[in-house]
Amino acid sequence: MAKTKQTVLIGGMILITLGVLIYLSKADIYSFGKTWPILLIVVGVCTLIQKFRDAGGWFITIVGVIFLVHETYGLQLYKYSQYILPGILILLGIFILLKRRSRDN
Repeated sequence: MAKTKQTVLIGGMILITLGVLIYLSKADIYSFGKTWPILLIVVGVCTLIQKFRDAGGWFITIVGVIFLVHETYGLQLYKYSQYILPGILILLGIFILLKRRSRDN
């Protein structure tokens, strides 16, 4: 996808998301102060639409989901932090192996 199309896609999606989030806040449906992780998710998804295997897009999306769960449900991440690093390392290892395997074929 051309660089200009990428910028237009991300910019358009961010503006639409901001508009929806402001509307939800004004209608007292969802507090705008708790919606910033949704913007991370939108940027990550737009990145993945452009290039599905982009590790940065996956990272931004996952971080956005984690913070959204934290903001919405009050998940206390420090209780799970001892499991997060090993989980990330396992997923990264699987990603590297799959990437290597696809190159060999």
